[in-house]
Amino acid sequence: MYLGVNIDHIATLRQARYAGNIDAHNAEPDVIAAAAICERAGAHGITIHLRADRRHIQDEDVFRLRKNLTTKMNLEMGNTPEILEIALRVKPAEVCLVPEHRREVTTEGGLDVAGQFDALKPTVARLQGAGIRASMFIEPAREQIEASHRIGAEMVELHTGAFANATDDAQRAELARIHEASVFANGLGLQVNAGHGINYTNIALIRTVPHLAELNIGHSIVARAIFSGLDAAVREMLAAMNG
Repeated sequence: MYLGVNIDHIATLRQARYAGNIDAHNAEPDVIAAAAICERAGAHGITIHLRADRRHIQDEDVFRLRKNLTTKMNLEMGNTPEILEIALRVKPAEVCLVPEHRREVTTEGGLDVAGQFDALKPTVARLQGAGIRASMFIEPAREQIEASHRIGAEMVELHTGAFANATDDAQRAELARIHEASVFANGLGLQVNAGHGINYTNIALIRTVPHLAELNIGHSIVARAIFSGLDAAVREMLAAMNG
């Protein structure tokens, strides 16, 4: 499995002190430096979410990262015209379309591709027309996988939040749901990724799911980095992912 490190929370820490002044000579932590550390530690890509309210990642971050990354950029975004135009200018390797709500602390739940098919289809077409691979961040449910396939996405990212928040029998049931969804999506020819709430403990279960190509992990790695450093935190997660 490949690892995409989400560095949104690096920007969150910077914004706590330097919101509106990220170009200050002493603005820290620097997302470019953080991404470089992750890449040197073995990360296969960097994930960022440019939100409509710009609560963490800023437009300038996106363009600077695109210029400086040595791996790929996975840009998460809501289906909004403004952010789409930025994505088309930046041309990241991949865009993951996600649901976005102003009051949520982090992305809650998967995108309703089936219910928003007509609104999402032109966005997917424009991204792919610019050479950007499209991924849909969805619940591990057949109807959402089928809709993602019909819309022409190359990938799905299975939302693992319910699994991460569950315990005991409920967690095993959620793991079985992710397992079934991964097998089904793979059978349709979709690349299968996963993310949300994956940490150094539950990774032991996630890595048993067949056909997972890539995990996108942010909060757990950044939290671990406070104590061990970012390089060590990324290397430890890669080791846990691959046994």
